[in-house]
Amino acid sequence: MEVHRKTTLVDGLATSYLEAGEGDPVVLLHGGEFGGSAELGWERNIAALATQYRVLAPDQLGFGRSAKVIDFVDGRGMRIRHVARFCELLGIDSAHFVGNSMGAINLLTDATSERPRLPIRSLVAICGGGEIQQNRHFDALQQYDATLPAMRRIVEALFYDPGYPADEDYVRRRHESSTAPGAWEAVAAARFRRPDAAPSSAPSSARAYDRIGVPTLVVEGGEDKLLPSGWAEQIAKQIEGGRSEVIPRAGHCPQIEQPGAVNALLLDFFATACGQNV
Repeated sequence: MEVHRKTTLVDGLATSYLEAGEGDPVVLLHGGEFGGSAELGWERNIAALATQYRVLAPDQLGFGRSAKVIDFVDGRGMRIRHVARFCELLGIDSAHFVGNSMGAINLLTDATSERPRLPIRSLVAICGGGEIQQNRHFDALQQYDATLPAMRRIVEALFYDPGYPADEDYVRRRHESSTAPGAWEAVAAARFRRPDAAPSSAPSSARAYDRIGVPTLVVEGGEDKLLPSGWAEQIAKQIEGGRSEVIPRAGHCPQIEQPGAVNALLLDFFATACGQNV
């Protein structure tokens, strides 16, 4: 399956995305770690999903090859609005949405808001939505100085398999993504907080999950170093018809560590969701 790299302007902002396949749209939203991008987040999933769907994976603002911009007042809202306009410009009025980490949190934030903007037909949140653990792995994600050793610590935080941080080529790929022009600045800026500033958003436990009215699947990595065990089930129980699944032997990015299991799970869930929406 051939995957195409394309670029479009969304309200004047360069937006790069990967596209493959035909059929009902599936939109994939990557995580927000330093070096995150559509390619690194979904390279092991796009082709499998594209056998049955039109798959679109945008580099969210500040990441990959998209514009390196940040909204200091409402950074999350900026990215949600950007993806909504991206879909509108591509003629997508209904899609299956899958998000990992930041991408998942953005989906849940929008779907639980009073006026959702994204054209969500079904929602899959992968390792995004629970209360983040304050530990050395979280510190690695926050305190990145753009060096290879620091990127190795980020990779260690994201994955269960120790082979990932030991893989020099893989660490280098992520490091190169994190140090592209404007990339470090855009992601680091999102972490800036005025000394007297209030928290930027409500805790995940405060979201109005009862507002979600689309088929929803919440996916947990069985060995996630950043989220507590059982968080996915706790969220899914608050959503009417919500499902949760745990992917064994996977950390914060199960779609990368266990792509076969996640791809099969997604295809089954989309098929079921289509049936529910008939």
